[in-house]
Amino acid sequence: QRCVVLRFLKSPPNQNKTSEEILHHLQNIVDFGKHVMKQFFGENYVHHGEIIQLPLDFVRQLCLKIQPERPESRCDKDMDALSGYAMCLPNLTRLQTYRFVEHRPILCIEIKPKCGFIPFSSHVSQEIKHKVCRYCMHQHLKVANGKWKRPSKYCPLDLFSGNKQRMHFALKSLLQEAQNNLKIFKNGELIYGCKDDQDCVSDWNELARHLKPFFFPSNGLISGPHCTRTIVKELIHVITMTLLSSTDACRAGDMKTVPISQGRSYCEASAFNKELVRNGKHKLESSGLPRGCLLYKTLQAQMLDMLDIEGLYPLYSRVEQYLEEFPEERSTLQIDGPYNEAFYEKLLDISTEDDGTVAFALTKVQQYRIAMTAKDCSIMIALSPCLQDECSEQRSVVLTSKSRFTFSVSVLDLDLKPYESIPHQYKLDGKIVNYYLKNVQAKDDPVMSSLFKENEDCTLVLHKV
Repeated sequence: QRCVVLRFLKSPPNQNKTSEEILHHLQNIVDFGKHVMKQFFGENYVHHGEIIQLPLDFVRQLCLKIQPERPESRCDKDMDALSGYAMCLPNLTRLQTYRFVEHRPILCIEIKPKCGFIPFSSHVSQEIKHKVCRYCMHQHLKVANGKWKRPSKYCPLDLFSGNKQRMHFALKSLLQEAQNNLKIFKNGELIYGCKDDQDCVSDWNELARHLKPFFFPSNGLISGPHCTRTIVKELIHVITMTLLSSTDACRAGDMKTVPISQGRSYCEASAFNKELVRNGKHKLESSGLPRGCLLYKTLQAQMLDMLDIEGLYPLYSRVEQYLEEFPEERSTLQIDGPYNEAFYEKLLDISTEDDGTVAFALTKVQQYRIAMTAKDCSIMIALSPCLQDECSEQRSVVLTSKSRFTFSVSVLDLDLKPYESIPHQYKLDGKIVNYYLKNVQAKDDPVMSSLFKENEDCTLVLHKV
């Protein structure tokens, strides 16, 4: 009735935390959203929620009710049913700004854009990381490990380019191979996208059937494959326009921004880029993102990863060594919170000159954790049809050929990435790059590919010069 979401902590079966620990953990999540991520993304985009206590009987019943609905891959953790604490958050599949249109049908698109830049750090040891983005490399490893059946043509750099043609291509690729990066809800119900790590056959006709009343309200105007293409095109147009819009008046905090021009603006593995090269064009336009839009703010937060994991890992080791000697300093260094204004203030130093101190190392480690959080966040776009006379000045509106929508854009999945996950990130980075070099780039490069073919007779032909 209140259109809210309850969020409970989950933990491995043998790790029962006390009620105090659970309350502390939830408080950290709320504080981090409120004092840190709100500064980066702006007031309108971040909903940090509040902690509430529920009757234990209600929580136990809820646990039993939702257990059969949980995907198998998530069942290695149990929902906390002992403390009664939960976070209460707005339901972001609904419009966040205008309560009185709740009776209208609502469409919500959830996008996980992933990392939108190529590392520019001098600490990078493999040249390929300066050319091909992390997402495109990781796709090949995921397919090899059986997580997905096919690699996606989506490249985050296309979405973050601000160039409408590239953005359209990126969104179309996401719709073709949604994986874990795109979901569509209608009135809060998932109608498109993967429920789990499985082979998702994208049924555009089924999607078009759901979307037709939104985009062609007079119905029956168009049908058949042409209709499906038209509706998908309209959807992509609307998503692009909302992503480029700015619905937040405030500039993101007083963060000194990392110049976006530092990294190259395209990825050599992007299907869009390859298509251009095939057609004899080598110039990839990057229009740049409007400063107020959520994609721009997301990219700025991601680019706090200035040293790349290769440059950061030695600094993490420095902090670890210090903590081994002085374990009592852990709380002073605010590694596990509290995430307050003082924590945010320390993040504002974007110098990369290492002075050998633990303070410098810790700042870079905390900035990296923020960047990792921004690389893994989700953007929620809620759309609701509105009539011409309803669309007043105060409301964000986007138009299509036959419809107009009010919309709200929010960001979620903003829990700070754990300090302890840094060694895992370091190992994973090496795995992704090595797999790509050995199995993908080697095949793409004709000279390399011939070297990798084993047990073949080779003839060396010498020409007289």
